[in-house]
Amino acid sequence: MSDLANIEQSIEGLLALPPYAMPPGQRHDALLPLLKQELAYACECKPSFRNYVDHWPADFRTAQSIADLPYLPAAMFKGDPPLALIASSQVTRTLTSSATGSQVPSRVVLDSITARRLTKGIVTIIRNFIGPARRPYLVVDTKENLAAQNELGARAAAIQALFPFATEAVCCLGQDRWGDSTLNLETLLHWVEEWKSAEVLVYGFTHVLWTRLVQPLQSQNIRLHLPNVHVLHSGGWKRLEQTVTKKEFSQEIAAVFGCPPERVIDYYGMVENVGVVYPDCEYGNKHVPAFAEVVVRDPLTLAPTMPGQQGLVQTCSVLPTSFPGFLVLTDDMAEIIGTDGCGCGRRGTYFRFARRVPKAEVRGCGNLETTRVSAASGSDL
Repeated sequence: MSDLANIEQSIEGLLALPPYAMPPGQRHDALLPLLKQELAYACECKPSFRNYVDHWPADFRTAQSIADLPYLPAAMFKGDPPLALIASSQVTRTLTSSATGSQVPSRVVLDSITARRLTKGIVTIIRNFIGPARRPYLVVDTKENLAAQNELGARAAAIQALFPFATEAVCCLGQDRWGDSTLNLETLLHWVEEWKSAEVLVYGFTHVLWTRLVQPLQSQNIRLHLPNVHVLHSGGWKRLEQTVTKKEFSQEIAAVFGCPPERVIDYYGMVENVGVVYPDCEYGNKHVPAFAEVVVRDPLTLAPTMPGQQGLVQTCSVLPTSFPGFLVLTDDMAEIIGTDGCGCGRRGTYFRFARRVPKAEVRGCGNLETTRVSAASGSDL
């Protein structure tokens, strides 16, 4: 069996486990050797990556901790062509985060195997929070954002990742003559009337959910009366920081939908760590699944912090094999609360986000574009 086949078998084994049941020590013992295998594989695929790893202060092969493994800063995924471990002929999709002004978007390439695996990862996580049942799905977005198939932006990918939970999907936003999204109230109210007593799912980008649905409904004093809804949202807090707190956001969303606040679930994800998302549990903590880990590093020394200390978030995931997104240092600040012990009962590392690094690039999470597959197979480090 080839090295890649061994890696893929190990990944599938982790995906088959309950995502939050593995004891921390057992998780570390499973992830560390697999991450080492993936780093070695990436070195074989890409000489420039090998050069980067060879200049790391310590040999990853002898590392005793995930925190000791070499990681890439998120900025390394802003190259064009994207950083890849596969030939251009194997690329089936390029996910691209948006950027405004002089900012450069992040790009990651997927082959068919990685794409299926990343969808499976998200489904495994979300199922733990809302259950496995399929249900009517309301998308707080426009049909235009879902039109592409092979050419798919990360925002549309997040929407489509929830399709396994859907019996049907309806978009409740349209476009005006200037191309701006606007609430289609007739479509929304018809959907609510049809499914008001059912278990239903709603997803929207955080800023869009607030400005295109909640605020228009509040201005007309409309309540939707959907007590069995799960409202999922991600991204976009940077636009709302001066407008509403996270607690107020959940309370207002719950009031509009007529559901308990704990049914409003915020989750964090990023293009470079696609396939792994971090939903809030009922205690406000974000939990790391069995196929991933999170390290928080001091922003000055980059040494791992102790629980309760804020630092830079480093995401760790075994899911990607089409690009080297195993260990990525972000420009988000967070603090690890603990490992095990959360009141929700989920095991493993749990943490909370704090803020963006001062003067860090503001990600354009909400407006995502799609990049056509190019002839290039990767970019240099």
